[in-house]
Amino acid sequence: MEITYASTSTNDVAAQHSAGGSMPTRPVKVIPLEHPSTTSPGSASLTSSACPLVLKWRAKLKRMTWTDWIELFLPCYRWIRTYKVREYLQPDLMAGVTVGIMLVPQSMSYAKLAGLQPIYGLYSGFVPVFVYAVFGSSRQLAIGPVALVSLLVSNVLSGIVDSSDALYTELAILLALMVGVLECIMGLLRLGWIIRFISHSVISGFTTASAIVIALSQAKYFLGYSIVRSSKIIPLAKSIISGADEFSWPPFVMGSLILAIILVMKHLGKSRKYLRFLRAAGPLTAVVLGTTFVKIFHPSSISLVGDIPQGLPTFSIPKEFGHVMSLIPTALLITGVAILESVGIAKALAAKNGYELDSNQELFGLGVANVLGSFFSIYPTTGSFSRSAVNHESGAKTGLTGIVMGIIMGCALLFMTPLFENIPQCALAAIVISAVIGLVDYDEAIFLWRVDKRDFLLWTITFATTLFLGIEIGVLVGVGVSLAFVIHESANPHIAVLGRLPGTTVYRNIQQYPEAYTYNGIVIVRIDAPIYFANISYIKDRLREFEFEVDGSKRRGPEVERVYFVILELAPVTYIDSSAVQALRDLHQEYNLRDIQIAISNPNREVLLSLARAGVIELIGKEWCFVRVHDAVQVCLQHVQSLTELPKTPEVSTENKPSLLQRLLKQRKDEYSNAELESGSRDFFISKDADPNLEPLLSRKS
Repeated sequence: MEITYASTSTNDVAAQHSAGGSMPTRPVKVIPLEHPSTTSPGSASLTSSACPLVLKWRAKLKRMTWTDWIELFLPCYRWIRTYKVREYLQPDLMAGVTVGIMLVPQSMSYAKLAGLQPIYGLYSGFVPVFVYAVFGSSRQLAIGPVALVSLLVSNVLSGIVDSSDALYTELAILLALMVGVLECIMGLLRLGWIIRFISHSVISGFTTASAIVIALSQAKYFLGYSIVRSSKIIPLAKSIISGADEFSWPPFVMGSLILAIILVMKHLGKSRKYLRFLRAAGPLTAVVLGTTFVKIFHPSSISLVGDIPQGLPTFSIPKEFGHVMSLIPTALLITGVAILESVGIAKALAAKNGYELDSNQELFGLGVANVLGSFFSIYPTTGSFSRSAVNHESGAKTGLTGIVMGIIMGCALLFMTPLFENIPQCALAAIVISAVIGLVDYDEAIFLWRVDKRDFLLWTITFATTLFLGIEIGVLVGVGVSLAFVIHESANPHIAVLGRLPGTTVYRNIQQYPEAYTYNGIVIVRIDAPIYFANISYIKDRLREFEFEVDGSKRRGPEVERVYFVILELAPVTYIDSSAVQALRDLHQEYNLRDIQIAISNPNREVLLSLARAGVIELIGKEWCFVRVHDAVQVCLQHVQSLTELPKTPEVSTENKPSLLQRLLKQRKDEYSNAELESGSRDFFISKDADPNLEPLLSRKS
C-alpha cells in the first residue's frame, strides 16, 4: 500500500508552507499500523486482555482429562502408568539400595549437626521419602536431612532452649510442620516464581560460607573438646583457639583418616565410571571402619553415638504451638533454602532425563512430605545435592528408588539400631565435612570475576555477611542487594540511539555498529524495557540528552541545524503504566513547544491499547504511528527535506512549455535528488546496475 505524506509536522514547516512554498509530494511506501479498538464493540477484547490468567486457566481446565486430574493430585501416576519393568526395575533397585545405604549414616550425622539425637535423623529419612515418592514430581530427587537446613535448625533453636531439653526436639518437629505448610501454600498459590529474584551469585556465596561454618562446627568431634554453638566464624574460631589445651589426639587421627578415606572414595567414584559405587559407599565405609576400631580397641577418649531407640516412629501431633511466632522467620528461611536446593537440582535432573517438572507441584510435594512427616517426629527435610547426584548417576529412572530408600531406612530402624551405638562421633563428623566440601564454590567466584564484576561483588557481599554476621543476616543482605540490583536495572533501562546500516533498511544501535549512520533532524531511540513509574524520569532525561549527543560526523541527509523528529522504537516495550502514559503526554507538550514531533514505531498491542485509551495516540496523531522504524524515517525525512527546499517558481505558461526532452531531463534530475536523499550523500550517483533488492528510502516518482 502506498500512502503519500505531504502534511507538515512542525510550526516551522507550516509557516514555510503558508508563506507560499509547497512541499514536494513523493509517494512513500508505508505499512499501515492496525490500531486496536477502544470503543464498546471491543469490550470483549478488553475483557480478555484484562484477565488473561482467568481465561488461560479456564481453557486449561476444559482440556484436562481424568488422567490429567489423577496426575495433578498423585504425580507418581505419571511414571506408574508408563513403567517399563524390564528397562527400569533393575536400575531403580540398584539406585535405591545405593542411596539408601548412603542415607543411613548421613541422616544420623545431620541430626547431630542439628543438635538432635541421631534417631530423629533416621526418622527424617524414613517417612518423608515414602510421602515424596507419591506426591513429588521429580523422579531422581533424594530428600531427607541436609547439612544446611540442619545448621539453620541448630542455629535458631539453640538460642531458644538448650539442645538437651525435650522442648528443643518438640520445636524442631513443629518447625517441620510449619515449613511443610508454607511449602504447600506456595505450591498451591503457584508462588515458586518468587525465588527467581535470588540470583545464582547469592546462592553460591551463601552456600560457600555456610559450608565453612558447618565444617568448623564439626571440629569439636575431631579435637576432642566442646566449642561454642554458633553460625558465625569469629566465635567459632575463638572457641577453637581458646580450648586448644584440651586437644585430644585419638579422635583427631581417627576423624582425619576416615575423612581422607571418604574423600578418596568420592574422587575415585567421580573420576572413574567403573568405580562410581565408591562415591555412595564412602559414608557406610566410614561407619563400618569406625565401629570396627571401637569394638576392637575400646578407646576411652573417642566419644560414641550411644543408645538409639529401636523401632519405627509412632504417630504423634506436634506440640508447643505457643512458639510459632518466634519460629516464623526461620521457617521462611528454611523454605527459601528448600526451594533453592530442591527445585534447582530437581529441574536440572528432569532436563537431563527428558521429562518436564512443575516447580509449584514440586513445592507441594515437599510440603506434604514435611507436614505428614511432622506427625512421625521428623525435623525439616528437603532435597539433597549429593544424594540426588548419586541417585542420578546410579541410573534411577522413577520414584520407585525413593520407596526402596524408605524400605532400607525402615530395616535400619527395625533391626540395626543396636549396631549404631558404637559409631564414633568423629566418623559422623567426617561424613558431614566430606558432604559440605562440595558446597565450597570457589570456581564460581573465579568465573564471576572474569565474566561480571558486579555479580562477583554480590557473591563477595553474601559470602562475607554470611560468614561473619550469621546465616540469617547473610541471606537477608544477599537477597536485599540482589533485589537492589534488579531495581537499579529496572529504573535505569538500556536506551539506544539507532542508526541505519549502510545498504539496508535495518536500524541498529550506533554504539554496537559504528558504521550505522543517522539522519540530520531525526533521532531514533529504542527503549529496551517496560516503561513504568520507576524509570520514566530516567527515560525522559535520556531523550532530552539524545537531542544533542549524537555524533555529527555520522549524520547524513538534509542539512538542518537541530532535531525536528524523535522516533520511539517501542518493540522491546512489553508494558506501559499510567504514570508513564502521563509522562509521555507531558513530553509531547514539551516537544511541541520546541517544534519537535514524536513518532512511534512498532508498539505491541497492549502498549498501543494503553496509549489509545489515554488519548496519547490522538494527541500525537495516528499518522505518526508506524509498523517499522524505516517507515517512520521515510515520512520524517520527507518533512525534513522540505525545510531545505526553496519555494517553487510559478507554473510555466503554455507558450513556454518545456519540450519532451527537457521534461525527461528534469525527471531524471528529480530521481537523482531522491537517491541522494536516500544515501544521505550530496554527490551520490545511481547507476542502472544498482542492486534492485535494496528497498529505497523514498520511492521514486513513476
